Amino acid sequence: MTARVGPKADEGEDAQVSPGGRLSLRAMMPNAITAAALCAGLTGVRFAIEGQWAYAVLAVALAGVLDGVDGRIARLLNAQSRFGAELDSLADSLSFGMAPALILYMWSLQDLDRFGWFAALAFAICCALRLARFNAQIDVEDQPHQSAGFLTGVPAPVGAGLAFTPCYLWIETGMPIFRDPIVLAIWMSLIAVLLISNMATLSWAAIRPRRDIRLPLLAFAAIGFAAMLLEPWWSLTAISVGYLALIPYALIKYGKIKRRRAADAAA
Repeated sequence: MTARVGPKADEGEDAQVSPGGRLSLRAMMPNAITAAALCAGLTGVRFAIEGQWAYAVLAVALAGVLDGVDGRIARLLNAQSRFGAELDSLADSLSFGMAPALILYMWSLQDLDRFGWFAALAFAICCALRLARFNAQIDVEDQPHQSAGFLTGVPAPVGAGLAFTPCYLWIETGMPIFRDPIVLAIWMSLIAVLLISNMATLSWAAIRPRRDIRLPLLAFAAIGFAAMLLEPWWSLTAISVGYLALIPYALIKYGKIKRRRAADAAA
């Protein structure tokens, strides 16, 4: 028998399930990686309780890496399943919604008392709402953003990375402005709005570089990896700033596609 796939698989694919509904070890591997990502995100909360802020941020970053790997391994092994899709969404909500909200609250927002807690709640709730909207649209055929190669709103792992940007700068520079609870509350509120927004954002899966620039891209990726090892906090800050800078480009590009589709429909 076959089962419909969920968020961790391409549209139209089916996942193979063994007779009797038993999952093979091959099918369990992506789910194990998802569970590991959940453990990493929640371990970040434990580091925050102990005041080890750098380790807390890195634990959530590790959860983001594992989250990007599990779906690709599932497709590679043809091991997509509805169970894996639901587990992934639950893990994302905890690792990229609840964990960053608690870490940043303990790091700075608690100095604002109730208003700081409201900002943390807003971020966690918007992350959960974004994932719920994504799951609700799995079987919807008419998705203009997805059909054009875009996402709707900022993905949950990216939102967590953006929320931590003041923490990156504080760890690197030690400047108190980056730990100011008012600044952080405003920043987290803005990221929460991006999570649940309806704007088109870039999807890495839709990027198809030309052959003549693939070698320079590989060289750039290697340099970026070296930068992450040598200067992780500046590198993470640069990634956050770069992503935010690409949002207007995505909106302009999608606007052109939307106008071209409207012209084709009119013709």
